[in-house]
Amino acid sequence: MHLLIVILTCLIAIEHLGIMGIEMFASDQTKANAFDMPLNFVGLPNAKVALGNQGIYNGMLGVTILMANLLFSGQTLMTVLSLLMLYIVIVALYGTFTATKKIFFLQCLPALITLLLILFFK
Repeated sequence: MHLLIVILTCLIAIEHLGIMGIEMFASDQTKANAFDMPLNFVGLPNAKVALGNQGIYNGMLGVTILMANLLFSGQTLMTVLSLLMLYIVIVALYGTFTATKKIFFLQCLPALITLLLILFFK
């Protein structure tokens, strides 16, 4: 089960690195489609800055999850991963209620399932 948890958390990390890539580097059209936002909104300078800021957070979250899997082991790893998955669940729930419902399925649900596996097999 430990290996499954590591694989799932690495996939979640890669997902967040991908989200970072979209938020920071994708075209306005891609951002609008990905985040269910109007094209004219994502083209605004303030929206670009806000999306870039979110991108940094998502990217660092992805890097932190990957580094945790590389640097820690045993109970320490499971504790760190539990906290990171809980963080994702909380932030994704906020995004689900304030931005778009698809955040629940794309970000919250994978992290929630992984968190429950960690807690169940701890």
